[in-house]
Amino acid sequence: MPELPEITVIARQMNRELKGNRIAEIEVKQLKILNVPPKRFVKAVKGKTITNVSGRGKWLFVQLSSDGFILMNLGMGADLVHQTSKRDLTQEYHFRMAFKDGTGLTARFWWFGYVHFVEERDLDKHKMTSRLGISPTDKAFTENHFKEMLAQRRIGIKNFLMDQKNMAGVGNVYIQDILFRARLHPNRRTTSLSQEEVHALYRAILKTLNRSIELGGLAYERDFYGRNGRFTSREFLVGYKEGKPCPVCGTTIKKIKTGSTATYICTKCQAM
Repeated sequence: MPELPEITVIARQMNRELKGNRIAEIEVKQLKILNVPPKRFVKAVKGKTITNVSGRGKWLFVQLSSDGFILMNLGMGADLVHQTSKRDLTQEYHFRMAFKDGTGLTARFWWFGYVHFVEERDLDKHKMTSRLGISPTDKAFTENHFKEMLAQRRIGIKNFLMDQKNMAGVGNVYIQDILFRARLHPNRRTTSLSQEEVHALYRAILKTLNRSIELGGLAYERDFYGRNGRFTSREFLVGYKEGKPCPVCGTTIKKIKTGSTATYICTKCQAM
């Protein structure tokens, strides 16, 4: 599932390629991805110009000249690819958008995904995005803001970080190394963290996510040009390395159950 780094990479590429383009044609082969009837969707977006593309959490926000947005979520994964001409069209896709300049994009969802149209005035009513928390790539995500967020909750730190209403875009893939870099056990309570630990956690979030963004995201995810990311298994410190030695102290990395998910930790570096 694409997380914040992958969405950030794709959003930047889409903004570079699509900003200023006018939508000429829409094709929807999988109606379940829409939140409105197909005819209404086409009427709302056809002929409009894309003014900006940004990412928020695991969602892509495509802003239109009509004070509306196309909101895209790639679900468990998708091939969202820039098409330089009709000759480059992939054989399989669930959604296609063509532009006046002859370019376009196609989306093939691996399992499920969403392509929604929402008027700007109704963004706060869109159930799937209106309650999203701040993204760590947002300029407003300062250390002071992060401290204030933590002070308002009394739960396990892993559950806090993965709750999309607190901080959007971080999932189980990157949480492993974030917690390891901060030397925190996933079950530590938010209220038990010292100021030094909060600082370490904040820095770990930024370092882990920015490293993946620099590398174009995970190796098994593709960007807007169909290229795989360069964040391979070698980049992980403890994540998905059960039985391997901790890169800091040599202790064997263990896989533990944390709620409904698993976490890879060094029991020495991340002691309760």
